[in-house]
Amino acid sequence: QVQLVESGGGLVQPGGSLRLSCAASGNIFSINTMGWFRQAPGKQRELVATITSGGSTNYADSVKGRFTISRDNAKNTVYLQMNSLKPEDTAVYYCNADRIHSRVGVIFNSWGQGTQVTVSS
Repeated sequence: QVQLVESGGGLVQPGGSLRLSCAASGNIFSINTMGWFRQAPGKQRELVATITSGGSTNYADSVKGRFTISRDNAKNTVYLQMNSLKPEDTAVYYCNADRIHSRVGVIFNSWGQGTQVTVSS
């Protein structure tokens, strides 16, 4: 059983910073792609950033230059450093891992439970 556990959300003022972490556990050999998505109230879930095991990254235009995604392959952990936060960044942030190579086989598109990020003064 593979689990993704996020941490690091909270309340921050506009212009502030937060760092999200997501650790994958459960007899994992490797993970192809890890990433972050977010969902604001009344809106669809949207991609924030992804990173491959080789370090290639992809960002939504709305966060380019403000957010940085990174990962530690040895720890099966992905991070999201969020700077210059804006009220429109307020959302539940979900960790995603795709093509998890584990003892039970390849697992596609696994999600964490989500962590709330609120940007408000």
